[in-house]
Amino acid sequence: MSASPFANLNRRQLLQLAALVGGSVTLAACGGPAVGEAGGAATENATDWTAITPAKEITWWSNHPGASKDIESEIIKRFTAESGIKVNLVTAGANYDEVAQKFQAASGSSNLPDLVIASDVWWFRYMINGQILPLDQLAKHLDFGTDDFNTTLYNDYAFTDSHWAIPYARSTPLFYYNKSVWEKAGLPDRAPKTWTEFDEWAPKIQSAGGVMPLGLGKGTSWTAWWFCNMLWGAGGAYSKDWTMTLDTPEALEAAKYLQTIVYENKSAAVTAKDQVADFGAGLTGCTIGSTGSLSGLLEASKFEVGTGFLPEGAQGAACPTGGTGLAIPAGKTPEQQLAAAMFLKFLTNAENTAYFSSNTGYMPVRTSALEGETMQSVYAKTPQFRTAVDQLAGTRVQDWGRVFVPNGDKDLTTALEKIMLQKGDPAEAFATAASSITKSYEENVKPYL
Repeated sequence: MSASPFANLNRRQLLQLAALVGGSVTLAACGGPAVGEAGGAATENATDWTAITPAKEITWWSNHPGASKDIESEIIKRFTAESGIKVNLVTAGANYDEVAQKFQAASGSSNLPDLVIASDVWWFRYMINGQILPLDQLAKHLDFGTDDFNTTLYNDYAFTDSHWAIPYARSTPLFYYNKSVWEKAGLPDRAPKTWTEFDEWAPKIQSAGGVMPLGLGKGTSWTAWWFCNMLWGAGGAYSKDWTMTLDTPEALEAAKYLQTIVYENKSAAVTAKDQVADFGAGLTGCTIGSTGSLSGLLEASKFEVGTGFLPEGAQGAACPTGGTGLAIPAGKTPEQQLAAAMFLKFLTNAENTAYFSSNTGYMPVRTSALEGETMQSVYAKTPQFRTAVDQLAGTRVQDWGRVFVPNGDKDLTTALEKIMLQKGDPAEAFATAASSITKSYEENVKPYL
């Protein structure tokens, strides 16, 4: 793939450029297809929403991130009491990938939900396939108060002049550590500032706790997410715009470091099923997990859990945003779309995002909720909840090769798992991933430029 002529612009500048020149700047400049005729994305028709009567019943597909089914059910109960609209909460999968696969299979059928989970590696595909609705008109009609959303989280779904999802269960990876093990090892009560410092601490952690120092997770929608920290921290990247950059010395250095801590230093192990559960059971001294795991960890662990920023690499701190938003399918009737938008506004208002966040560990998506009484009380009582919010200021948008190219995350996960599970050659594994992602780009994205 040839490098984009806009390679030196950040996302906000790209959006401003798109607004200035209109439809002539499409996917190469803004990271998404042109809205309307130039690509597959749904258009935002001039619907007179004031003339629409909302449906009396809608369906929401969720995987209940952060074991949140009871929390979601309670918010639905509040909404129905206020609006009279019934919301059917459907467990559409155990994780983001399963929900996405079910949603893809339902496309064009009568089985579509009215609201669906749209994770960081799936919402773009929904958009480019024309499966979800641009939300700006509805948000304006219902007075969502979008300027109160955390700007970074809200604009993660912004391309050209439209927003395609609303932030919901948003997270970053966090560094979790066992304070009891840390104390026995004589370590300061904090996360290691750098990976070099972790290397220095690892023998002490293993000796004091009799445990594997670091537990790492595997699987799609996960492995290539947390590895952003090591990759970016070394100065590498999965891609530069649409051009894959897995063959750079920095990218290969990061992969070799991962392999070193697993095979040579033996200070890290890839857990068989759930690295967070293993950490909570006291099998590892520390782990990298989503902020959404925090509430469950604090409840299940028999030791005090510490939280910290991800360790820095040679080129400094590096942390991606992540988690999921919510989208409204384009194939539903205006009545259903309006009812879904009414619920979406209610679900993500200041009160309910604070309620959701305080019971899961996900970040409150509204600024007013962050500074509100509920969250301030939570932070005072349980300061671990504050770590992700503080880390958010140093996060960056994910590389397009992972989140915007169909199967990009899957290809990267396969490569990383070869490296850390099979001791595969990093250069070979990354070359295979780059080739596959490039082909997917050529077939599934480039035609919509």
